[in-house]
Amino acid sequence: MAIAKAERLMNLALCLLGTRRPLSKRELRESIEAYLEAGTDDSFNRMFERDKDDLRELGLVIETVEGLDGEVGYLARRDSNRLPPITLDAEEAAALGLAAKVWQQARLAGAASGALQKLRAAGLPEDVDPYEAHGALEPRIPVHEAAFEPLMLACRDRRPVVFDYRKANAAQPGTRHVEPWALECWRGHWYLAGFDRDRGAERVFRLSRITGRVRSRGTGFTVPVPDVVTVRETVASWAGESADRSALIRLRAGAGYPLRARATAVRELGDGWDELEIPYGHGLDAWLVEFGPDVVVLEPAELRADVVDRLRAVAKG
Repeated sequence: MAIAKAERLMNLALCLLGTRRPLSKRELRESIEAYLEAGTDDSFNRMFERDKDDLRELGLVIETVEGLDGEVGYLARRDSNRLPPITLDAEEAAALGLAAKVWQQARLAGAASGALQKLRAAGLPEDVDPYEAHGALEPRIPVHEAAFEPLMLACRDRRPVVFDYRKANAAQPGTRHVEPWALECWRGHWYLAGFDRDRGAERVFRLSRITGRVRSRGTGFTVPVPDVVTVRETVASWAGESADRSALIRLRAGAGYPLRARATAVRELGDGWDELEIPYGHGLDAWLVEFGPDVVVLEPAELRADVVDRLRAVAKG
């Protein structure tokens, strides 16, 4: 919906909900700036009738009152348009609180905070802390990437996007034309799943590797959006979550906590290094490259070669 129309509908709804008596079309036209700019009476009448129908389709109950000084009047009584009481259990409160946390560093942080306060006023018990509903730890979902908000809006509005993306083994970023489907957070990182038009296939992109600005390009998708978009499963397979082998690496002491969390065995080597056994699957080489000089692959040989190739590609850039 265009912003101008959405604003006009909101103003009309507020007028109809805020009045204690029916308002005529003439009074509504004088109260709403967009109607004053409508031009002729015929243009205003068509616009008003469309807006009234749209509000009714959205669920607003608008009453029509005859005989108002010879004019028809309109109003929306609050008791006819009041939502039922909102009741939230601990799990629902925790989910809403966590959703609000997503926006803690985004442009809509104020709106998210305000929405949470309204939910509290509408029925969320004051003694329920949505961040501590399941224990003493406060859940957090980081949103540091500038690409998060434009991609979230593009997913919602089904708008294709263009952005520059740097692969782990590439020295320079390349341009991607993508039909965005869904965003998902996995192990502290945000990922976008969508249809890559240049490659003609589904792809998953890590937001921290998007460089520059996300731009919108055209309207409409060329392929249907799947009913289920398996972002986590795809990323997990890249990171070796479904691995059936083990890799042996050296890791600098005090570094690489995510690797340590996944290790099946850890041995201290001394001189500031540890030896780890970790699950080995597709995509592990790209993950290891991110730890730079803190990681040295010992075996298997093919994994070591893949990591060295990726590091050389980055060094050339």
